[in-house]
Amino acid sequence: MDDNKITDYNLSDEIVKALTGLGYETLTEVQQQVIPLALTGHDIIVRSQTGSGKTAAFAIPICEKVEIEKRNPQVLVLTPTRELAVQLKQDIANIGRFKRIRCSALYGRQPIEIQRRELQQRVHMIVGTPGRVSDHIERENMDLSEIQYLIIDEADKMLEMGFLEQVEAIITMLPGKRVTMLFSATMPDKIIEICNQYMIDPVKIDIESAAPTKLQIEQRYYEVEEHEKVELLEKMICIERPESCILFCNTREQVDFLFETLERNEHLCGRLHGGMEQRDRLDTIQRFKRGEFPFLVATDVLARGIHIDQISLVINYDMPFEKENYIHRIGRTGRAGNTGIAISFVSKNERRSLQEIEEYTQCTILKQEFPTKEEVAAGKLIFESSQNRKAIVKIDKSEVLNQEITRIRINSGKKNKMRPGDILGAISSIPTMTGDDIGIIDVQDTCSYVEILGGKGDYVIEQLQETKIKGKVQSIKKVAFRSI
Repeated sequence: MDDNKITDYNLSDEIVKALTGLGYETLTEVQQQVIPLALTGHDIIVRSQTGSGKTAAFAIPICEKVEIEKRNPQVLVLTPTRELAVQLKQDIANIGRFKRIRCSALYGRQPIEIQRRELQQRVHMIVGTPGRVSDHIERENMDLSEIQYLIIDEADKMLEMGFLEQVEAIITMLPGKRVTMLFSATMPDKIIEICNQYMIDPVKIDIESAAPTKLQIEQRYYEVEEHEKVELLEKMICIERPESCILFCNTREQVDFLFETLERNEHLCGRLHGGMEQRDRLDTIQRFKRGEFPFLVATDVLARGIHIDQISLVINYDMPFEKENYIHRIGRTGRAGNTGIAISFVSKNERRSLQEIEEYTQCTILKQEFPTKEEVAAGKLIFESSQNRKAIVKIDKSEVLNQEITRIRINSGKKNKMRPGDILGAISSIPTMTGDDIGIIDVQDTCSYVEILGGKGDYVIEQLQETKIKGKVQSIKKVAFRSI
């Protein structure tokens, strides 16, 4: 058996179909080791750096094992940040799309009432930050009695952010008979204590991080003073001509300054930092993923765990305060077997920081000389005539899956006593339609949404013009999928 193929794991047709649509052909090392253990119900402790593919390592088996018929949540995933919660929800929804898995994301800065209403419906999995999950538990908004899987993601980051007490409090409210999986880039003593206290004979998996940091990312640095950085950056842009580039700064103020500078220099760019409204942050990530702008200026809010494909260049405009963050930053490039480049701007008083990073990564970062005027002029000529100043729209993996799925809005909901069974029955009564052609049904207060699979959406919309639901013909229209 070739253990790195998705077809080797006896997964259901629905999961394999989704994974194939998402481009999974071979599995990473962490996926190969975690998936069989998770499918057989082992507690697992995984030390794995960013970019190793750990999200799919737990998402694939939990999507396979979840029982669709059950109403109460069966999986709880705890993660440190709002961005990660949203991303994990999307990743799980993609993998479980054809199995009709419903996943809810719970995080702060979104009205808790919206989330409460979502939890009142059938939800198979919950992904959330510890604070917001605790809020919902205190308000008795969700039933945890059927939780079979607990995943603690980015455990060391949650320790750093002071969330572990909340995590432990949540654990004590879960059923004792469950599978627990913990993922962390590092294993501080406190994390080990939690593992020893709340896990049963866990299998320990240690994934070396040499491939993403040493083999697939070309690392360089320039010794440069603060007042020279903007000029050097312009030279780097002309010479490297990246299709997709993240520039990391240490503060919100520096992000704003660099964003405004790039805009003045007529570069398409976005910015991301903790001072922005939550919806703006999520929207920026989605637009960058779609390729609406090639440059994203960000603080370390983006360094940890956010998956964005095909980042060709990472620039540390400011050297990170913590050496661990260097790994997370440059790990945004060189992912999924691709190569990448990481360039750092290092001032004279940051030389010691650079040495510590080299010792920590066991990797020599090569010093570069400033490019010559001739090199910059040649690069600028190519850059200004290339696509780098234009938006190059990328197809998101979710959009690939959605190509054969149509989302329909029905102008009737709970206030009209609409139920999922009413919608299922009406659509199933249409000639040639079966339950297998119908995806997730979401009945809200004043309207309902249903996914039609197999490219049959237009046919269903046409037939529903004359098909009664709940005793009458309803107003129907096609709507777009929500990206966030």
